[in-house]
Amino acid sequence: MSVEQASGVVGAQSAAAQEVARAIRSRRSINRFQPQAPPREIIRRALDLARWAPNHYLTEPWHFYLLGSKTKQALVELSAELATAANGPSAGEAKRRRWAAIPGWLAVTCDQSPDALRAREDYAACACAIHNLSLYLCSEGIGVKWTTGAVTRERRFYDLLWIDPELEILVGLLWYGYPDEAPQSRRRPLEHSLVELP
Repeated sequence: MSVEQASGVVGAQSAAAQEVARAIRSRRSINRFQPQAPPREIIRRALDLARWAPNHYLTEPWHFYLLGSKTKQALVELSAELATAANGPSAGEAKRRRWAAIPGWLAVTCDQSPDALRAREDYAACACAIHNLSLYLCSEGIGVKWTTGAVTRERRFYDLLWIDPELEILVGLLWYGYPDEAPQSRRRPLEHSLVELP
């Protein structure tokens, strides 16, 4: 390989690395979405990339549940019911309106394991899968909100999604769509969390 060829490879890698860094820094939780749902083929590509997350012993512990309109509506009603019970009818109606406006819904679960170490490793793998998915969707201009709110801890939530909680545990309910906001975020300097050992 010539010096010119080598410098071209380095330049290409640098551009790719910059694009990865841009995606990581620009991915943010989205709370408000435009009404149109993203094309299903983009979501399927993101799910396919999610599967490439690191997972110990290649357990591939994740399960993806793409929610259709009937399941989404049932979850909207369940969430509104819980909000009404906790904070009154106006809170329930506000929750119903907000959740009904979310265009895309996806649940990610993880295989249950009786082994505590494997359960922890598998859960971490599923979190990595969600991050893969979120980064890819961000590159396509699609925002994601990863939630684990009260509704996801209800037995009825599992029933509505046909999930057996003895076999799988929810890692996240993901909302997705084209953002209707541009959230900003800051992070503390690296020195706040970095320990360099001798």
